[in-house]
Amino acid sequence: MNFLPRRKFLTTLGSVTFWPKALQATQNPIDRMRFIVIADTHLGRRDNDQAERQWRKTAAELKAAPGDFIIHLGDVVDGGRVAQYPIYRRIRDGIGKPVHEITGNHDPRALFEKHLDKPADRFFVRGRIRFVLLNNAHSDSHDGFITEKQLAWIEAQCSKAQAQSQFIIFCLHVPVHANKHPDRGWYVKPQNGQKSFYEICRQYRDRVVATFHGHFHNGIRGWDDHGSLHEIIFPSALYNLNRRLEEQKAPGYNLNEFRPGYTLVELEGRKMTLKYKPTEAKATAEKQFELPVKT
Repeated sequence: MNFLPRRKFLTTLGSVTFWPKALQATQNPIDRMRFIVIADTHLGRRDNDQAERQWRKTAAELKAAPGDFIIHLGDVVDGGRVAQYPIYRRIRDGIGKPVHEITGNHDPRALFEKHLDKPADRFFVRGRIRFVLLNNAHSDSHDGFITEKQLAWIEAQCSKAQAQSQFIIFCLHVPVHANKHPDRGWYVKPQNGQKSFYEICRQYRDRVVATFHGHFHNGIRGWDDHGSLHEIIFPSALYNLNRRLEEQKAPGYNLNEFRPGYTLVELEGRKMTLKYKPTEAKATAEKQFELPVKT
């Protein structure tokens, strides 16, 4: 069965707005929620303090930025450098907002759980959104992996969300969506859980809003070709590269902003808005989505 919505695009200077066809009328829209997404701080990269200095500047902005909490999409430190976790944490604690990290392929699970005092797989609820945080990265691979045990847990989270009239945003470091040249080619392969993950998303397509990812250092990159599911890669707070994906007609979208930064996210009613905020500069790119909100 084809769940692809009809689409039209509106392009303006510095922004791309995406309007899929309305999927479902609602009597109970999502209350306004604002939060911040960061990724790939990589403290200790190249054994110097550049990443630490960048993280300090970013954290100072996050303290004043509009948003009640922060999601960090992995690669907190670089290469599992143990001494960098306390540095990251001291800076993070000065922000004064809850920060919900996930592991990246540079964050060995044992070190992550020890130094950040959090299980790698967990969830939290804000308003009507259940954020499901999943460790799908291995330190010896750029690809992603979702185990059978994790898939069962994911399905249980979806079932609970459905029973409690909640919606789900999945947070995984490595994207699930297939991507090949000119893209990175790093994703959850079919034999490593991709097929089963999409089956769960299809089963709960009226509840699953989006998947959030880091890993690519490509600015805001994403796809909207799995029904109503929005699959979004967020910019690195340390560095991003312009791989000229749109010029090469790569599937999906890649906003034209590649400075290090973070993303301001707003959910309200049936809309999700992303505003790309380069550190120490004005927001320059924006993307909006209509959500599959159902009563």
